[in-house]
Amino acid sequence: MDTPADNHAIVVEGLGKRYLLRKEQDRTLKGTLLGVLRRRGVRNDLWALKGVDIRVRTGETFGIIGANGAGKSTLLGVLAGTIRPTEGRIAVAGRISSLLELGAGFHPDLTGRENIYLNGSILGLPRAYIDSKFDDIVAFAGLAEFIDSAVKHYSSGMYVRLGFAVAVEVDPDVLLVDEVLAVGDEVFKKKCLGKMAEFQQAGKTIVVVSHDLETVKKICSRVMLLGEGRVIELGEPEAVVEEYKRLGLQQQDDVFRREWGTRAAEITDVQILDEAGAPTERFRSGETMRVRIRFDAHEPIADPVFGFSVADYQGKLCYGSNTAIGGTDVGAVNGLGAIELTIKPLNLMRGKFFLSLALHSRDHETQYHRLDHAWVFWVVSETLADGFVELRNRWTRLDAG
Repeated sequence: MDTPADNHAIVVEGLGKRYLLRKEQDRTLKGTLLGVLRRRGVRNDLWALKGVDIRVRTGETFGIIGANGAGKSTLLGVLAGTIRPTEGRIAVAGRISSLLELGAGFHPDLTGRENIYLNGSILGLPRAYIDSKFDDIVAFAGLAEFIDSAVKHYSSGMYVRLGFAVAVEVDPDVLLVDEVLAVGDEVFKKKCLGKMAEFQQAGKTIVVVSHDLETVKKICSRVMLLGEGRVIELGEPEAVVEEYKRLGLQQQDDVFRREWGTRAAEITDVQILDEAGAPTERFRSGETMRVRIRFDAHEPIADPVFGFSVADYQGKLCYGSNTAIGGTDVGAVNGLGAIELTIKPLNLMRGKFFLSLALHSRDHETQYHRLDHAWVFWVVSETLADGFVELRNRWTRLDAG
């Protein structure tokens, strides 16, 4: 990367990132050769970014918003150096530290301690420097009890806490933060925002991608709206966020979707059905919802537990349970199988909801396969009450006395 001009920490000019899409339907040698001959000279390109120009001032907190697929994470990846651009010029001043996709830079079989040093080496930091920062990193993450456990056993929140702690405690000049902050709990989120405020006071540069529009308006000095890889709007946070809403782009947003696990057993297919067994994504409050789950256990698992949770459109938990809590003994699994979850009645209020599913050991030590916020469904309700769950109620007037 080049060095940006004075008083600018990041300069991006004419940035473009192109992906070549390939269809892999015929995997035979003959089919591959014929496909090459037929497609010679024909390209099927997807431009994730095109014609992007940015100038981020030193010490500025710069926000990036946009619907899923707009190119936000691709742009951060280019700035971080993990994605090579197809065209354009990028210049970043100073040391960059980034918290991008969940688990990026972590090796699942290594412990938290080992991954701290691995991340440090990726950032080009000497071991002695990481030694001096190690206790601060562990303390900020709050993971002293688990620091010598393999990170493949960490929850998504633990991943984020460790990743953010490494990113901020190595004292970068430029901090890049993706939507992964949405995974942490409210206490840790406040802790992260506090650290970012310290960075702002120290004159460091921050680039943050988030669907949390209120946080973006609060912490950013300028905001850029991306749409289909191009800059739609760039300016004051309030004005750009309002344009985002006016265009209706926020209706496409999903809360952070994540997937992880050992994959010793996998959830291979999920169908959301109505009471009669017909596929649907829309329910009336009080109806029956069925979720048919197919799985493949690649090795014998003696006592698996299947779990689910429902979150509202902001990702806030509405309800969660599992087969162990419900008193259902699934029995041992090996190979292909299926299980069905029935929610009756579905006492949710009107709105958009996200379904998460999990397959794990009874003691939660081993997460075989977790898919958070992976399926969307909608609920309609005729009631005028507020909230996201319906509590059946009645009022009785009492005599005075």
